[in-house]
Amino acid sequence: MTSREGSYCVIKLPSGETRKILSACKATVGSVGNSDHALEQSGKAGRSRWLGRRPHNRGVVMNPVDHPMGGGEGRQSGGHPRSRKGLYAKGLKTRAPKKLSNKYIIERANKK
Repeated sequence: MTSREGSYCVIKLPSGETRKILSACKATVGSVGNSDHALEQSGKAGRSRWLGRRPHNRGVVMNPVDHPMGGGEGRQSGGHPRSRKGLYAKGLKTRAPKKLSNKYIIERANKK
């Protein structure tokens, strides 16, 4: 917590973002235990399926009817990253500019 302004507190998040939250809000301070759990490999496709994870196919290997990056003669790069709907993905800011909670963000997270 950086400061207190009326019924709001200014906090700095681990991402570097500075924002206002209500003073009545509660939070847990600390870090996640066993953070290496995410690095564990399943070993085979079946074990991932037991956990409910579906296969992940690349858009480049699909036909043009199935994905914006599909098709072409031979192997193609796929062009700019896009979603299945054809909207740009990766690198484009996705936060809505008129979102009501924008007024509580004092400083955006620093770029890496």
